[in-house]
Parts: sequence; structure tokens; C-alpha cells
Amino acid sequence: MAQKTINSSGKRKTSIARASFKEGQGVVRINKKLLNVVEPAVVREKIQEPLNIAGDLAKGLDIRVTVRGGGVVGQADAARTAIARGLIDWTNDLSIKDLFLKQDRTLLVSDYRQKEPKKFGGRGARARRQKSYR
Repeated sequence: MAQKTINSSGKRKTSIARASFKEGQGVVRINKKLLNVVEPAVVREKIQEPLNIAGDLAKGLDIRVTVRGGGVVGQADAARTAIARGLIDWTNDLSIKDLFLKQDRTLLVSDYRQKEPKKFGGRGARARRQKSYR
């Protein structure tokens, strides 16, 4: 008999995370690394947030997350969105969805904002070189 598997995804800036859920011992891996080993600690806490809110529901699940693109914090935000969406899909429980939305809306809704590209004539997207008349 085939084992039940659920896939979910999350995005933040240029980071894209894909999470796979299946029954197991409660092992969470981010890019093949155990969640306990992920550094820095702030990123680890950010990724663990949906697991802490869900409580015992996440204990019997093996979660495998693959994240690509972006920086460390963008990848953490994408991973936590993928985990939160997957937990809702796994349980089909709207009370968990309400808990996630009450805690932080970005757990379920991807943040689509991106950095504005640099333009010519200045150091950044909006900053311009000063003009001198004398």
C-alpha cells in the first residue's frame, strides 16, 4: 500500500521552498540537514515557528524541505511558508489555519515583494548623483 505524501511550496523574494510530508518519527530536514543543525539560530527559530504552533500534529510527520535561491533569511521565510501550508493540507483542519493567520499572515501567504533594480545615473534604485551648478 502506498504511503500518503503531501507536497507544498512557499516563496519569499527570490527563494523558493518545496516541502514533502509523510508519516514518520518527526524528523525535519532542510536541504538534507537536520533542523537542529541549521545555523544561525534566528533562522532555525523562524523555520520552527509553524511546528511550534501546530504542537503535537507535527510530531508524527517526516518533513523534507528543499530551498533554492535568495539569501539565508529569504530561504527561512520560504521554508516556514511551505511547512505551514503543508501542515494545513495534511490535517485538513481549519482551526490550525486560523491559528497560523492569527500568529503571522506570512506563514500562509507568500510575500511577493522584491528588490527594485538599480537604474543608471546613481548608486541604487532611487538614489541619484548630486548635481553641482558652480
